[in-house]
Amino acid sequence: MKQGKRYRAAAEIARRAGPVRSLAEAVKLVKETARAKFDETIVISSHLGVDPRHSDQLVRGTVVLPHGTGKSLRVLVLCKGDKEREAREAGADFAGSDEFVKKIQEGWLDIDAIVATPDMMGEVGKLGRVLGPRGLMPNPKSGTVTFDVAKAVRELKSGKIEFRVDKGANIHAPVGKASFAEDRLLENTRVLVREIVRAKPTAAKGTYLKSLTISSTMGPGIAIDTQSAITETGQ
Repeated sequence: MKQGKRYRAAAEIARRAGPVRSLAEAVKLVKETARAKFDETIVISSHLGVDPRHSDQLVRGTVVLPHGTGKSLRVLVLCKGDKEREAREAGADFAGSDEFVKKIQEGWLDIDAIVATPDMMGEVGKLGRVLGPRGLMPNPKSGTVTFDVAKAVRELKSGKIEFRVDKGANIHAPVGKASFAEDRLLENTRVLVREIVRAKPTAAKGTYLKSLTISSTMGPGIAIDTQSAITETGQ
């Protein structure tokens, strides 16, 4: 695959740097290599020493990034009665019950996140085949199945993200945009890496954080020394 001049120049910066020994240096480099004409998303990727086939080695969690993701989420709350008012007052874009279940069944998915009250899960369960593959299924572990809909909406709107290990034992999660100031992007990165390290399953043996990179949407990966990252986040 032929690569453009922007990418080749950015890749050369990453190659010369090698594995960097601080998150601050990694953030500085990823901003230098984000050379697309749009505001690229900055992503942390990690390969973990776990076997996701075993339930006791699954890694997942949620974290509220101090400075958000740079993306405005469209949030739907599936609820009834007074909870609809609570959801809208907290900033939900949509709130309701059966009418939205029907819309989703008919193909409507103009949303980025869904919160549901426990009494709605019987209906939400019917949408599993549609919502599951798109990562939209509400889940108690991620705080999106709750009667405290106001809190859930505020957290999502302020930058709450979910991370989860995939079948290849990898995690990919956004930490902001290339337009973010370095200090804000650095703080978001530290918070996410800290939570990934804290989520280490007790059943995991050997090296847990096998690799760690930061990259922009169209840029090369900047390799980060894993031990230095762990030390820097206080874990």
